[in-house]
Amino acid sequence: MQLIKCQLCDFDRITDFYKNAIDNSSHMNRYSRWIYGQHPTDEMIKSYIDGGYMYYAEDMGKVIAAVALTPFQNQDYHLVNWSIESGDNEVLVVHILCVDPKNQRTGIATRLMDEVVRLARNMGMKAIRLDALCCNEPAHKLYEKYGFTKRGIQNWYAENTGWIDFFLYELVLI
Repeated sequence: MQLIKCQLCDFDRITDFYKNAIDNSSHMNRYSRWIYGQHPTDEMIKSYIDGGYMYYAEDMGKVIAAVALTPFQNQDYHLVNWSIESGDNEVLVVHILCVDPKNQRTGIATRLMDEVVRLARNMGMKAIRLDALCCNEPAHKLYEKYGFTKRGIQNWYAENTGWIDFFLYELVLI
C-alpha cells in the first residue's frame, strides 16, 4: 500500500469517499459517530488538502482509505501527559482515518498505519499522536494492537457528538 498525497483536484473524490463510508458503515452511529458536514466537513478536508496533509490509498483506481496527517498538534494536546517531551512540530497527528466499509477487517487499516509510521519516520518525527472517541472500540483495538499507548482521556466538544470523552494515544518513534 502506498499513501498518495491529495491534490486539490482530488477534493470531490475524497469527499465522496468519506460520504460513502459514513453512509455505508453500519456501526458509524455506535463508534465514530461521524456525520458528514459536522465531522468531517468540506472545509476541513479542503484545509487538509491545501496544507498538504491529506492522503489516500487506492486499489484499482478506487479510494479504499484516507487520512489527514498534520505535523503539529493543537492546544488541547498540551493538556495530556505524553511519554516524551516534544515540540509541536516534532509529532505527527492522525486525523479522520477512514477505511472503505467493504475493505474493513482485511488489514487495510494496519497497512495504512504502516505507511503513517514510515512517513513520520521519514519526516524525523519523535512520535505519532491521535485521539479517538471513548466509544470507538474498533479504533482502540487497532491502535493498541499497533503499539500505541493510551496516554489520557479528555472531555472535548465536537459538533457531531456534543461533549464527549476522547482517549489520547501515542506511538513513540525514537
